[in-house]
Amino acid sequence: MIRWEVRDRVGIATIDRPERRNALNADLCAQLLADLEAEPDLRAVVITGAGNKAFCAGADLVVRAEDASEPGGGDTFRPAFDRLLDAIVDYPAPVLAAVNGPAIGAGMQLAVACDLRIAAFSATFSIPAARLGVFLSPANVQRLATLVGQGAARDVLLTARTLDADEAAAVGLVQRRVPDALVGALALAAEIVDLAPLTVQGHKRALNLVAGGVDATALAEMRELEARAFASDDLREGLAAFGDKRPPRFEGR
Repeated sequence: MIRWEVRDRVGIATIDRPERRNALNADLCAQLLADLEAEPDLRAVVITGAGNKAFCAGADLVVRAEDASEPGGGDTFRPAFDRLLDAIVDYPAPVLAAVNGPAIGAGMQLAVACDLRIAAFSATFSIPAARLGVFLSPANVQRLATLVGQGAARDVLLTARTLDADEAAAVGLVQRRVPDALVGALALAAEIVDLAPLTVQGHKRALNLVAGGVDATALAEMRELEARAFASDDLREGLAAFGDKRPPRFEGR
């Protein structure tokens, strides 16, 4: 199951399946997608895994094997997983992965789709697709290469190697290394909550547009986001707070 709660404008999603090392299936993907869609106005979201054995061990291979054994084959997981990752990328506010252990296969792809990754010192990252005969979706290949660069992406995908937290940080996959991933992620989320939400959300959208290549349409959308921020009450509040030497109180308008 997915345990979902909201604390102080931060959504916390926990993949609660420790007996399967938090492996994902189509139902769990659909559940997390529904949770995100039901709470579109949060300031941040944190995704983590239950227990201390894994963040997410990937797709449930038992289910995928059953799908493949059906006449004509099939895959219930991939479409549901792709919809979930697209929703994470498109979610207005930052989504943080609190990587409390191994992030394997789909688990690493889930972390890559998030905006920031906060990893425990014991966390590891791997995509052993080549050991299984699985091929990543084009969007997931692009996300990985955009995040860590062609060299590191090739090292992960072509050799099926595992990165420890230090190696993952060195290639830009991990932004924070902490003793407790969830504690660290919630602390960072609390910092984000206090920032100007129109600016944070606008920058997230702009970064997504830049990752896809800046054409005239993308540039026009970024100009609109810029204009919205400069016309906002939050800008006036931020400037006033700076002058008054007090913390700003942003309302997102």
